[in-house]
Amino acid sequence: MAKRREKLRRLPPQTPLAYLIGDILSTTLLVKTNIEKVEERMRAQADERHTDLRAAFENLLAAGGKRVRPRLVLLVGDMLGADSERLITLAAAIEMLHTATLVHDDLIDGSLMRRGNATINANWSPAATVLTGDFVFARAAKLAAQTGSLTVMEAFAETLAIMVNGELTQMFDARGLANRENYYERIYAKTGSLFELSTHGAAIISPVDAKTVENSRNFGRELGTAFQIVDDILDFTGDQAAVGKPVGSDLLQGLITLPALYYIEANPNDEKVKSLLNGNYHNSKEIAALVEDIRNSDAIQLALDEAKEYANRALQSLNGHPPSEERHALEKLTQYVTNRNV
Repeated sequence: MAKRREKLRRLPPQTPLAYLIGDILSTTLLVKTNIEKVEERMRAQADERHTDLRAAFENLLAAGGKRVRPRLVLLVGDMLGADSERLITLAAAIEMLHTATLVHDDLIDGSLMRRGNATINANWSPAATVLTGDFVFARAAKLAAQTGSLTVMEAFAETLAIMVNGELTQMFDARGLANRENYYERIYAKTGSLFELSTHGAAIISPVDAKTVENSRNFGRELGTAFQIVDDILDFTGDQAAVGKPVGSDLLQGLITLPALYYIEANPNDEKVKSLLNGNYHNSKEIAALVEDIRNSDAIQLALDEAKEYANRALQSLNGHPPSEERHALEKLTQYVTNRNV
């Protein structure tokens, strides 16, 4: 186990995408300083009693990631005048909640790599992996409680429930289902809800009125939706090395995302579409051909146009705020989300 811990600690730096988003969202000195404090607060949650658990926990944090959610917390909170210490605590809580969900997701999906590194379940048993995720959930909840806001705690708990329900829906009800309502419920549970918690939570602990809190909540939800739609587009158009998963991996799991929905609506008599809807999504050769058809169709642009509509609604939620470095950074991020290729 000692060798395993040593191996876990030898991690590459953050991905280029993480640096790009870090540049966009760390335009203010305060955010640059406080994101480092968020990292420190997360690392301080490690358990000293179990060296293997501590090594796994440190590996999860060292793997980095885009850190979009904690930066959203800091920027929205700074823009609205929140206390920095409470923002740092909230940002750490939300990022740890996100990290815990990834531990469980990787086990559920059987993923052995994430961000170029071995997942926890690649090295440990399913039981140990579940318990590691549970530990991170517990620490995230503790940090959320330390914000001193019951409303934040309620929002945190509700978001976790939404995410779990979304995962259950995806496991039991979503395979091979071409339904827009189901799709938007899934991506809200998967991504939109946590973006929403980031901006909503920051506003809750800020000295602002109820309308500003609601606008901040809307900003996160709309931005998160746009972000996930673009992720789903990249599943068809992205480079495997850049996006970190095989092209077409969603369809191979029977998950029909927005580009596929547009293609299915336009080509209901396509034999590959019929096969997919009949549950034959394990045929990798057939799915690869369908992915290529979708990639070369209007479905990609139509899905991107829809993502831009959500991004524009997110920008509209910022209209009531006076010009500031924080608002400018949030606007840049929103614009970047629909223009990225990784």
